[in-house]
Amino acid sequence: MTAVELPASAGVRLASPRGRWVLACSVLGSGMALLDGTVVNIALPRIGEDLGSSLADLQWTVNGYLLTLAGLILLGGSLGDRYGRRRVFVIGVVWFALASALCGIAQDSAMLIAARALQGVGGALLTPGSLALVQSTFRQEDRAKAVGAWSGLGGVAGAVGPFLGGYLVDGPGWRWIFFINVPIAAVVVAVALRHVPESRDRGAAGSFDVGGGALAALSLAGITYALISASGHVSLSWVLRVIVPAVLGVVCGVVFVRVEGRREHPMLPLSVFSSKLFTSMNVLTVCLYAAIGGVFFLLPVELQIAAGYSALRAGVATLPVTVLLLVLSAPAGGLAQRIGPRPLLTLGPLITGVGLLLLTRISPGSAGYFTEVLPAVVVQGLGMSMFVAPLTATVLASVRVDHSGVASGVNNAAARVAQLLVVAALPLAIGLSNQAYRSPHKVDVAFGKAMYICAGLCGITGLLAAVLVPAGPLREVGVDEDEPPRAAPECRAHCAYPTPPLEPGAHKAAR
Repeated sequence: MTAVELPASAGVRLASPRGRWVLACSVLGSGMALLDGTVVNIALPRIGEDLGSSLADLQWTVNGYLLTLAGLILLGGSLGDRYGRRRVFVIGVVWFALASALCGIAQDSAMLIAARALQGVGGALLTPGSLALVQSTFRQEDRAKAVGAWSGLGGVAGAVGPFLGGYLVDGPGWRWIFFINVPIAAVVVAVALRHVPESRDRGAAGSFDVGGGALAALSLAGITYALISASGHVSLSWVLRVIVPAVLGVVCGVVFVRVEGRREHPMLPLSVFSSKLFTSMNVLTVCLYAAIGGVFFLLPVELQIAAGYSALRAGVATLPVTVLLLVLSAPAGGLAQRIGPRPLLTLGPLITGVGLLLLTRISPGSAGYFTEVLPAVVVQGLGMSMFVAPLTATVLASVRVDHSGVASGVNNAAARVAQLLVVAALPLAIGLSNQAYRSPHKVDVAFGKAMYICAGLCGITGLLAAVLVPAGPLREVGVDEDEPPRAAPECRAHCAYPTPPLEPGAHKAAR
């Protein structure tokens, strides 16, 4: 196949053998990254024990990946448009696999953190690329079904993650949560080269906003480093490792905003924030996904260190959240279209907050799953399933149709940034120091404080939604009455709880 944009009439049929291969390749590629995000948190206590890691090291094990992923994900999809979607996707898969192998052979925390940062670069190339393959390869009449299948099958990958991650950590060891990516990547590359046609956007023009991506990454890195390093007594060394990175991070952030406002093709088009509803929805996104990111960073530590769960049991403990999201997110999105998003965006976070408060009932050494953990994660899952799809739909409805991809990409990036910052800031806020995470009592006390903070964020989000989100069905929410925005997201079944769904075309912001 030549590397050109496929016309709708020449696209692949979903029901054809080639169509099934394309879908399988895309799902396996994105599923690999989704699995990795799910299982690493489960493995953190074992990684810390094996490598002698401090809590700061574990924070960077998560944030090293999130930092490069959040900074480059918008740019990654745009590279595929220009140089070939299959080519960039395959490069991302190979890069992710090689970085995963480096993670698996890491001999100390520094090597693991560096490899995780490299892994995030691969994730930034393959994650938007997997959806771009589906959107660009299939015939016009099959694209909505293909995107829905991609979303639903990706949800299955998310459901498998807790079982697989816990089994690998308890069985062959935590290194295998990274090694397993290598054979999966080999299959993805083989299928892509044999069955996936190349395509690119003929109209792609303009320079890439590499400078914007670098400034965004430097800003996040400086602020994250300062937050993780902020514990301890005030001294000259404390100033050097906290104040200086924080100031540099803020300065880079200010410069980033100025640069993006002047570029013809910015990574982050500031014009989308002219919609007050879009801006409000991103504020809600940051609050919600900060709370969710904090829970799923600390809950595996609480279950394994304080409650004495095995890695497998700790992973499976949160499975009801994934299942409820997979089953209920699409119906919640449909209900929001009929009655409007405000009731669900108000009640969903409040119910989620109740679930997080119930998690404080977990006690060291005696946490019964059916009495203490299950009721909490079920309530949490019910609340999350109420707001994930309506949140995405409202983000899309807050801008014009031709800006919906940009809006989705920005919203997805906002959620990743929220998770990045909460992993850095929450241990500082709850007084969990570098070695205290090894003490069951100290972990339990800190976890209780963290759940109150995260529940408070959910409560604030619910109250803000009641004030900021207009009443009425989604079709009444828009910025141009003559051209109604697309209200229904194409990715309807969603259970990747760290971030909202990434809609087709979300990478257009980076061009």
